[in-house]
Order: sequence, then C-alpha cells, then structure tokens
Amino acid sequence: MTIIDHRKLYRFPWSLTDNCSTWLEVTYKCNLHCDGCYRQKTDEYMSIEEIEKTLDEMDACRTFDAVSLAGGDPLLHPNIVEIVRIITERGWKARIYSNGLDLNEDLLRRLEEAGLICIVLHIDSKQGRPDWEGKTEIELNELRLHYARMIAKVGGLICEFNMTVFGDTLHYVPEILKWGQAHMNIVHSLNFICFRQPETDKFYFMSDGRNVNEELPYYKKDNEVAASVFTEDIVEKIVDIYPDFQPAAYLNGTVKPDSLKWLTAFRYGNKKKIYGYIGPRFVEIQQTLHHLFFGRYLAFPPKGGMGLFNLVKLSLLFDSKFMKAKLKRLLNVKSWRRKLQYQMIAIVQPTDILDDGRQNMCDGCPDMIIWNGKLVWSCRLEECLKFGQMLHTVKRCPENEIPAESRQGSA
Repeated sequence: MTIIDHRKLYRFPWSLTDNCSTWLEVTYKCNLHCDGCYRQKTDEYMSIEEIEKTLDEMDACRTFDAVSLAGGDPLLHPNIVEIVRIITERGWKARIYSNGLDLNEDLLRRLEEAGLICIVLHIDSKQGRPDWEGKTEIELNELRLHYARMIAKVGGLICEFNMTVFGDTLHYVPEILKWGQAHMNIVHSLNFICFRQPETDKFYFMSDGRNVNEELPYYKKDNEVAASVFTEDIVEKIVDIYPDFQPAAYLNGTVKPDSLKWLTAFRYGNKKKIYGYIGPRFVEIQQTLHHLFFGRYLAFPPKGGMGLFNLVKLSLLFDSKFMKAKLKRLLNVKSWRRKLQYQMIAIVQPTDILDDGRQNMCDGCPDMIIWNGKLVWSCRLEECLKFGQMLHTVKRCPENEIPAESRQGSA
C-alpha cells in the first residue's frame, strides 16, 4: 500500500468554527437512488424563511467563505435560483452539489446570473441513472463531457465531478484521471469519495444504551457488508499512471491524527502532458493571505480569479515543486504554444471506526451542517434525524452479547 507522509504536506488550517465552507441541505427530494447514499428521500424542502434562519444560525457559530447547497438534489427545490441569490447577497460564494438530471442550459444561466460560482456533479455507475444503467465509469465519461461542455458554454463557473469509489470500481480511477487530463480546459476538479460501509458485523451502533443496528438506514446483514475503500487505495491506483503524483494538502482525523481524511493535489499541464504539481507552500500562502485580508479561509477563487487571488498566484514563485514543473515545461519548446491548465484532484475518506470502537471523523470538516442549532457532520445527519443524536459505537462481543456498560448508555 502506498504510504503518504502527512508531515510533508500542508495541513489545511480549517476548524469546526473557522472554515472555508459550510453545508446546507435545502431539500430531501431526489430523483436517483445511489448506492452509498443513506439519506431518506422525501418531498420536503426548506422554505426561504427556514433557509434564512439556518444561514443566520450558521453565521453565528462559524466563519466561512462558501455555502455548499446539497440534499437530496438542490436543483429540485422550486426556489433554487433565489437561494443562490440570497447566499451571494450575504457575501458568500454559492456552490451546488447535484446529480445533474434536472440541469439544463437555461437553468444554469439563471443560476450563474444569480451568483453561482461552482457546480459539482456526482456521476458514477452505482446511481441507476435512466438510460445509463449497466454502464461502466468509462462509458459514463460521455455523460460527464456533456455536462462539462454545457457548463463551459454558459461560462463563469467552476466545473467539478464527484465519483464514489467502490471496491469493484476502484480500478477505473486511472481512466477517469486520463479523461480529466484530456479535458483540463473545462474540467476543473475531480473528486473521489471513498465508499464507507458501516461495519455492523463488528460494532454495535448505540442510541441511549440501546443497540439499533437493525434500525439503521444503512444496515446490512453480516454477509452483505461490502469492503470499504481507503484514501491509500485510490492513491495506489493514481500512481500506477502518474508515478510523480504529489498531493499538497490534507485534513486528518479527529482520533487518528495521521489519517488522510481529505487529500488534495493540484496538477499543472495540458491534455498532452502533466508537467508537475503545486506544492504545500502555495496552498499555505493562499489560505493564510485570504484569511489575513478577508477574515476567512478560501473555498475557491472568485469569478474571474480577480483581486487578491491574482496576487496570491505570485506565491507560486516560492513553491519549489511548481517551479520544477515550470522549468520542465520551459525546456520543452513544443509546449510553449499550448495553454496550460490547473486541475484539482481530491480524495475524501468519510467516517472510520477504529478497532476499539472510536469514530474517526474529518477534523475541521468543511461539510458541517446546522441541526437543531448545533454543528454536526453532514455525513452523519441521518442518525440525528432518526435517533436525535449521532450514534456511539462499541465493539461487538462474542455471541452478540451487549456489554453491561453499553446498556447504561456508555460507549
């Protein structure tokens, strides 16, 4: 397994109360049923008044640069354009996470005019998409390209793609990256989400001292439990085709400090060749300067990359990894006429449960959400909605005997 030394990377400075971003689920309605998604689908959506109140609550307990609109699928909210406008008028950047089924050029233009800066489309082979069932991740690149071209035509938007990586789709990661390189001019980020299967065969999930394994929305019988994917698994596949792959920054876990919960790399090149990667120094200067001048960490550049962001680009001169890539490109005379692009590669590994039952969450997670006036991890929201709290976990005992201390509510 590939080992990444986290000490050589920049640890993103985000905390739960001072972050680059925050999460807002405006509807639980969705038109797909993705494997690995545990959110219970309903036709409910937040009113504008509820959204305003939630934004007030989030603003009161967290500093942030951007609001990620999610769900469900936020494009199904009847007032999604107005929601984007409200966020923009409050001085934040708006980003939408969607499966893209309801996306069209007219809606995209209205969203962009309302202030939308970034759209993240989740596309993978485990979604049961109409007309795409049974297609491989490679075949789905045709659909990804359709959306990327639509977004590029509208202009002014950052285009990102999410893919949940399962054990049986892990081998496709290199091909997705090759496709991404071929379209670096219109695809700005490729994000890989590690599939995590709660191990109900190894742990009891406890609510007020009660074992609720079989009540979990993601409960699987012991013989149905699938293998989870780890950050290192994806990195191994990446270095198969890009042996010089160099991440720049990471987030660690709340319990296991050397775990790689968010891993981010920024490659520099074109469809013909990757010349290198931006190093930790650039990311550090970028985050630090943005916080110094604006009082918050940077989620992504403003439209057009204007103002301070252009000044921050000068910090690339102090990044040895970037300068090596720049020199490599300058020595290749044939490349001078080709425009170069930057593309982000991100790997996210949600909740781990360690052998002793402790839960290793993303420390400084940018996807925290407001629930009952409190910050909670959005990936665990279903537990809060169903049980009124995030669940505790304890290691299972022989013959499924619940330990006495668990019956008393201790984990």
